[in-house]
Amino acid sequence: MTKKTPITVAYGDGIGPEIMTAVLTILNAAGAPVEPDVIEVGEKVYLSGNTTGIPDSAWQSLSRTKVLLKAPITTPQGGGYKSLNVTIRKTMGLYANVRPCKSLSPFVETHFPNMDLVIIRENEEDLYAGIEYRQTDSAYQCLKLITRGGCERIIEYAFQYARKFNRKKVTCMIKDNIMKMTDGIFHQVFNEIGAKYPDIEKSHYIIDIGTARLATKPEQFDVIVTENLYGDIISDVAAEVVGSVGMAGSANIGSKVAMFEAIHGSAPDIAGKKIANPSGLLNAAIQMLIHINAYEKAALIENAWLKTLEDGIHTADIYNPVHSKQKVNTDEFAAAVIKRLGEKPTHFKPVVYHVPVHGEEDQQGEMPSQLAEQKLVGVDVFINLPVCGPEVLGEAFRTLTLNLDLQVIANRGVKVWPCGQIQVLCSDHWQCRFQRSKELTPIAFEEVLQLLGRLTQAGYQIIKIENLYTFDGQRGFSLVQGQ
Repeated sequence: MTKKTPITVAYGDGIGPEIMTAVLTILNAAGAPVEPDVIEVGEKVYLSGNTTGIPDSAWQSLSRTKVLLKAPITTPQGGGYKSLNVTIRKTMGLYANVRPCKSLSPFVETHFPNMDLVIIRENEEDLYAGIEYRQTDSAYQCLKLITRGGCERIIEYAFQYARKFNRKKVTCMIKDNIMKMTDGIFHQVFNEIGAKYPDIEKSHYIIDIGTARLATKPEQFDVIVTENLYGDIISDVAAEVVGSVGMAGSANIGSKVAMFEAIHGSAPDIAGKKIANPSGLLNAAIQMLIHINAYEKAALIENAWLKTLEDGIHTADIYNPVHSKQKVNTDEFAAAVIKRLGEKPTHFKPVVYHVPVHGEEDQQGEMPSQLAEQKLVGVDVFINLPVCGPEVLGEAFRTLTLNLDLQVIANRGVKVWPCGQIQVLCSDHWQCRFQRSKELTPIAFEEVLQLLGRLTQAGYQIIKIENLYTFDGQRGFSLVQGQ
């Protein structure tokens, strides 16, 4: 008797219970080796007063099973309710979001019948760390946080995924022509790790032109790896382009826990009508089966699902007079998939999932990194000051006879002193850079404290500072625009 893997199951809200019932019925009919442990998360939990949407008992189940199959949930409007997905991703360290986007043409309309790609998105860092501040009356900040370890982990995962699923190319998409340090380290690590995979083709796109190409020539991509915000955007672009937002599933993978879900919402407007398409959640469940090494069952179900589609058995969302033969409801679609278990599609290529041999899969982990020699060479002092002439501010600092030299004043990242661009629209958020006359000369932190004390005594409102460091003699901070 095949040993069953415990999984945590959340039926969700809206159409969630209907499509989850359909999916579990298919898994059971296929003999999938899973043992569901049902939890309640989502709207009812939120409205009970739990702002996270997930009770302690659910955390206990997830900690035990380490696998979550989740239907869509509804987050109530207002009231400070936290995103359940973000909470689970952050708490359980689900660092990789995996979003396959494959054409189902002609049964799902698309201009790109040969599209077949996977987007692998870093899931924990970047602007989605959610570190934001209001610093002045008019200036707001969101911190873009990228770490080498985070880059190494997601990029290594992308190359391992490509090798495991016989993908031929991995493309990195970032914006390092502008963000030379944060996006620059992502690109650098991509090149370093890519060198370990000579069997896989590598390419790189700046995110803007990469997104345009994804929308117009998606066939040229295979696996795309990118940062959190970019990945969120291009995943929806790809789903829209392929024409099957309601058909796609996604995986959120961590080193110990994984979550699988459809990419669509809870659709409360059609809840209870039994007309929802369970395909998105079914595809998530197929990814889950692969994750727990139930490769044969995953292929069995996916082939039956593809055969159902090409036989023209369609739910209302994809029904069309040309390629559809029968319009069915949620339960009837599930029954049609079950009826075709053991059959293979003829229009679509039958699915065969490769079972890795022992030791074939690499272990996840950060690459060892030597610590660079770090030296303090200056400080950026950000000041809240009503809009004034930059020359006036520069002269005021000069007369204070400060212990460090004022090198440049910037406003919204653009140099405005000395000899700055007078066309710049200035706000009340001033960046003042202080260093030695020789800008990379090391200084002591006591000198920064002395500088801050003098500025405070002079009546300036300091809203934040950023220490300026070199690493192995290389500048660890960007120049302002125009410096």
